[in-house]
Amino acid sequence: MSDLAAWLVGVLNVEPVERDFFRGPATPDGKGRSFGGQVIGQALMAAIRTVDAGRAVHSLHGYFIRPGDATAPVLYQVERDRDGGSFTTRRVVAVQNGAVILNLAASFHVAEPGLAHQDAMPDVPGPEAIETEEVQAERMADQLPDGYLRWLRTPRPVDFRPVDPRPPLDRRPRAPAQNVWMRVAGPLPDDPAVHRAALAYVSDYGLLGTSVVGHGKAFGDADMQFASLDHAVWFHDDFRVDDWLLYAMDSPWSGGARGFNRGRIFTRDGRLVASVAQEGLVRQVAPKP
Repeated sequence: MSDLAAWLVGVLNVEPVERDFFRGPATPDGKGRSFGGQVIGQALMAAIRTVDAGRAVHSLHGYFIRPGDATAPVLYQVERDRDGGSFTTRRVVAVQNGAVILNLAASFHVAEPGLAHQDAMPDVPGPEAIETEEVQAERMADQLPDGYLRWLRTPRPVDFRPVDPRPPLDRRPRAPAQNVWMRVAGPLPDDPAVHRAALAYVSDYGLLGTSVVGHGKAFGDADMQFASLDHAVWFHDDFRVDDWLLYAMDSPWSGGARGFNRGRIFTRDGRLVASVAQEGLVRQVAPKP
């Protein structure tokens, strides 16, 4: 396992401290506000630890209540709402410094056959034909916001390759949509639960920014404030996050300082394995001096 893949597994590995209570580690070398995907992934892993291995998570719905502190661990309390004949339901409350930062509900389902159909995968070039965002950004570093460059230059556990340059690399008007190839930067364990928690983690990267792509705005812009408000993931089929996945995102609406975004996640062979939805704060502000 590469160092970055091992880093991700360690971040998602919540520690049991009492029945139905788990501790999620702080972000290694973290600072400032916690990444929402990390809190979602840890909360999901806490729920998974209370469910029989024969039932895979098929959906989660989370609300971000307060910003988390990346330098401190998080306590997760799991409520066992129901263990039914084919479905299991869990609720998770994430607490940090005595305050709730996330509420999450997750549902688990036994495997069974059923009628099947799916959306077609977008027709886009493969990941090998696409430069990473880091490579694209370095060619025009003198034209980019410092915050964006610092974010790109910080080692991340996931390799992202946008099919088309997006703001701030290209601020031309366009439809509010983006396609991004992604995979964890190294092999992960074979445990399907790890891959589902890892997908929950990576699904928060870039999704909120879809709602401002059409306006030429981006994270790191001094006149914008961003924050995830809620996040939902539906897991349709098995997958590996250390193989290439295509994240096809679009934003059908924004207004009132909020943006709504949707995502579809495909394997390289075209299987639709997950769907995502999120609303977030996209507020225009006066730039700081």
